[in-house]
Amino acid sequence: MADWGPVVVAVILFVLLTPGLLFQIPARGRIVEFGNMHTSGAAILVHTILYFALITIFTIAIRLHIYTG
Repeated sequence: MADWGPVVVAVILFVLLTPGLLFQIPARGRIVEFGNMHTSGAAILVHTILYFALITIFTIAIRLHIYTG
């Protein structure tokens, strides 16, 4: 039995938290911009911290599991 929960959560969060794809924090002129497809070093750092926090919450605190087989 394989546990696919962490893999699915990681892929979904990676796609959703890609800086500039859906939103970007911090943006160039504002705090948040949506769908601008640009990025910066600060935005990469903020999105990395958000990714780590959310993946930790979903895989450790909530114990999300998806079993196959």
